[in-house]
Amino acid sequence: MPQIWMTYDELATLSGCTPAEARLRALHLSLDRRKSRDGATRVKLDLALTAKFFASIREADFDLDGAIAALQSTHRQMAELLAPTRFRERGAA
Repeated sequence: MPQIWMTYDELATLSGCTPAEARLRALHLSLDRRKSRDGATRVKLDLALTAKFFASIREADFDLDGAIAALQSTHRQMAELLAPTRFRERGAA
């Protein structure tokens, strides 16, 4: 099972509550907590919260096809800019 760590703000968004309520919930559930290098405290989701997180991702309405098309378009534009320019052959007018 993957480990998913979230800040209290992220957990609040997932749980539909305030960050303070998310902190109390993490304490009540005895979730592992760690202070990250960026200074934020993160909690490790338990099995039920992990399942809720994955369900929220599956339910999200991502425009994956649109994102792929935009990346391909950007790639083509960058490739055109980076393509070497053609030099005239010697003796050509």
